[in-house]
Amino acid sequence: MFGVVLFDFAADFIDGPIKAYLFDVCSHQDKERGLHYHALFTGLGGACGYLVGAMDWGHSVLGQLLGSEYQVIYFFSALTWGIFLAVHLFSIPEKPLAKVPSESSPSSALLLLGPHSNGYGALGKEPISPVISTSPTDVRPRSYSALGERPRSFSALGEANSVTSSAKQPIKEDQKKMTFRSLMKAIFNMPNHYRFLCISHLLGWAAFLCNMLFFTDFMGQIVYKGNPYAEHNSTAYVTYERGVEVGCWGLCINAVSSALYSYVQRFLLPYIGLKGLYFMGYFVFGMGTSLIGLFPDVIATLILCSVFGVMSSTLYTIPFNLIAEYQREEEEQIKLQGGNESPRGTGIDCAALTCMVQLAQIIVGAGLGALVNAAGSVIVVVLSASSISLIGCIFIALFIRYVE
Repeated sequence: MFGVVLFDFAADFIDGPIKAYLFDVCSHQDKERGLHYHALFTGLGGACGYLVGAMDWGHSVLGQLLGSEYQVIYFFSALTWGIFLAVHLFSIPEKPLAKVPSESSPSSALLLLGPHSNGYGALGKEPISPVISTSPTDVRPRSYSALGERPRSFSALGEANSVTSSAKQPIKEDQKKMTFRSLMKAIFNMPNHYRFLCISHLLGWAAFLCNMLFFTDFMGQIVYKGNPYAEHNSTAYVTYERGVEVGCWGLCINAVSSALYSYVQRFLLPYIGLKGLYFMGYFVFGMGTSLIGLFPDVIATLILCSVFGVMSSTLYTIPFNLIAEYQREEEEQIKLQGGNESPRGTGIDCAALTCMVQLAQIIVGAGLGALVNAAGSVIVVVLSASSISLIGCIFIALFIRYVE
């Protein structure tokens, strides 16, 4: 149990920093591209994982060698984790810092070594003067500030290509320290369009998790009419196990369709816009889960598993694309007004959206099991997912009208 909790925490925790770091080092166009690639590789990785779970490893050589099919699955998980950890550690070379004498301060300052060559990203490629930081702790990404203060230096990767107005002029005032009080203040003072976005994201994840947590059980009990509580050598239990395996194939279809839809989104975006894609993802998922609940047939259910991928890709990309869009609009407004204030920090908004995922897990985990016990059938999870998703459609429609 400790291992499962630790793994789940790590998997959930990594998503927010990834997106905030993406916002730090990329231009607006690259943010959209990065989010699409994030959804694409998430779908491909999910397809590989579900494919491993869908195979019967119990009678294979690996299953006999390691003891059981579950140990084979964990072996592949550990192997994949080890390979990609090594790739990650050596994929982005960090630029070293050197101490140089500072004219304005008796203490040594930190300067990035090496030529300021243009690296990743599509931001302005213009020559820049070195940015001096008075403390090693001041070298941090911009959006990790909860209050959106101006950065005192470039981030470790963005120093070579991210040219901002605040980096071109010296910063005299001390940056405010992050405290729990300032974090809560930033969340409670969140603009209304961010708050609406968080609520719709919560509804979307609650609907998606309602379906995903019990989908294989739904396939085993409702579609295949098996019994998980029967004797393990009985026909009812074997039928249930077969349904679970086919459910894994359905989740594999979901992951593949998520990867494909994340690519198709780029072609649909110019025609219906971000908010249109957001509404369409919720609506397609709501209608698809309704049909699965009403017509629990094997072939129909597997075909309709593709709508899960539409929802998954929508949840991974559209809300964060909207945050990037809002940030760009705020920066343009500040430029037109000629003000010196900086736009709201995007790190707190990424964190708020990620918190909605955890809150949805808590709500679904605490209430869905009791709902299944009260109804006496797991078909209620599919109908709940459909209902919450369609409610999310209504909320998104109101949200779009409010923002516009």
